[in-house]
Amino acid sequence: MIKDLLHLDTDTTLFYRQTIGDLEFISSVLNIMTEKFLSNLKFLDRETEADNLLDTEWQFSQILNEISNNTGPYSNSNFPETQVWISKLRAESLKRKKQIEDAYIPVEQSMSEPVVTHAELNGLLGSA
Repeated sequence: MIKDLLHLDTDTTLFYRQTIGDLEFISSVLNIMTEKFLSNLKFLDRETEADNLLDTEWQFSQILNEISNNTGPYSNSNFPETQVWISKLRAESLKRKKQIEDAYIPVEQSMSEPVVTHAELNGLLGSA
């Protein structure tokens, strides 16, 4: 909806504070979701959850880029404080992305080492 708002001909001063508030809300929800993801290593489909969070972060960064490109309704000339807000939100987003990527372990890597070696398996089964 924020992306659509950027393309509408609206009274920007009327929607500016609400838009910044919405972006902060999205960022805070992404903080909570990232914390939940990082603290719970037992997600059934952890890879999919990581991909979903990273995709959401990418979409969020696209909106931030669109707002900060100085051609939209919230340009620096109209709202000089916009860059401060965008920089803060962008830094938070980059931090979350890095945390998710650092915690992300692909299934192939986690299963690369066998739990029981062949020698141990032979010993357990009684074949020498």
